Amino acid sequence: MNHSIRGAAAVVGVADEVSSSGVIDVPLRELEARVITAALSDAGLSLRDVDGLCTCTGGTLMQSVELAEYLGITPRFTDATQTGGASYGLYIEHAAAAIAAGLAETIVIVYASTPRASRKRGEKGLGVFATPERLEWETPFGVMLPISAYALAANRHMATYGTTAEQLAQIAVDTRRWAALNPRAHLRDLITVDDVLGSGFLAEPVHKLECCLVTDGAAAVVVTSAERARDLARPPAYVLGAASAASHAMITQMPDLTVTPGSVSGPAAFEAAAVTPNQIDVVELYDSFTITVLLALEDLGFCKKGEGGPFVADGVLAPGGDLPGQTTGGGLAYTHPGAFGAFLLVEATRQLRGDCGDRQVRNAQTALAHGTGGVLSATSTVILGTEATL
Repeated sequence: MNHSIRGAAAVVGVADEVSSSGVIDVPLRELEARVITAALSDAGLSLRDVDGLCTCTGGTLMQSVELAEYLGITPRFTDATQTGGASYGLYIEHAAAAIAAGLAETIVIVYASTPRASRKRGEKGLGVFATPERLEWETPFGVMLPISAYALAANRHMATYGTTAEQLAQIAVDTRRWAALNPRAHLRDLITVDDVLGSGFLAEPVHKLECCLVTDGAAAVVVTSAERARDLARPPAYVLGAASAASHAMITQMPDLTVTPGSVSGPAAFEAAAVTPNQIDVVELYDSFTITVLLALEDLGFCKKGEGGPFVADGVLAPGGDLPGQTTGGGLAYTHPGAFGAFLLVEATRQLRGDCGDRQVRNAQTALAHGTGGVLSATSTVILGTEATL
């Protein structure tokens, strides 16, 4: 494998915008511009420094080009690849490669979505899952997306490996413990396993408290060359490794309901970074549902396939646990505007800088951000470090 991106680029600016109410009722372009400006300011840069732009917000044909026009910039490099919540780690991979190849020097990655405000205004859309294939082959049979897909995966994992409802619930409990430490989190009240199990099924065996939020929000990440990063305002988070993968679009076409594309992107990212799972200090895993986290832990190699239930049962992901994870409170409790991948990168960078206050993981030198898109369809794995080489 070509490891040319290892240490060639770094995240140098991050910002996110969330609301305690879950609603940010401003035009989408304004929200994108606000969070981009904040991330550039964090890095000590401005729009004049940007020559690359990555986004898939908005659902139009030329998202990155249209946003560039709105911002008044003419980037050399653009990317609007859409793999759902995995898009933003994929953009890190592409940005680092572009920078290493000399195609750009400073690239902004941005995501913004306002589903709550749009609903409040009475706006309606067809939904990202309303494809012709799904409408013909899945919807008539009662598949309610996305939750039905994740319920299928949870059921299969429980039937195959003996994973229990209590073990999956523990993931939600631990995530809420992180949220309680985050004054910006949407849900901060502590919960118990019994609370989760008593919250009712939305699609058996997935309980309400195992499902992500629906909120408005935005996040932006600035990536530049390692050489330039050394002279900027904030400590850089170097891109040590990144990889992406996809295996299916419809849940009925998933080769194995217990194995995600993370089984491909994870090992590839670790190989590129020349580190192993036991060298990771903090993980930011996409938590659309608790089963998403459990499958990621197995596929990334933090535990063996089928052992995710016992692995999470004793609070390994919680504050003080051996593998701190979802330290903002995650998509379950912090925010979830529809694709949470960009927020994972923001928090991973902040943890490596030591910027996280009460939720700071001590001596964090390496962080992994793992995005999941679609119905366990696509993944992106990014490994960041405080040093360009480890």
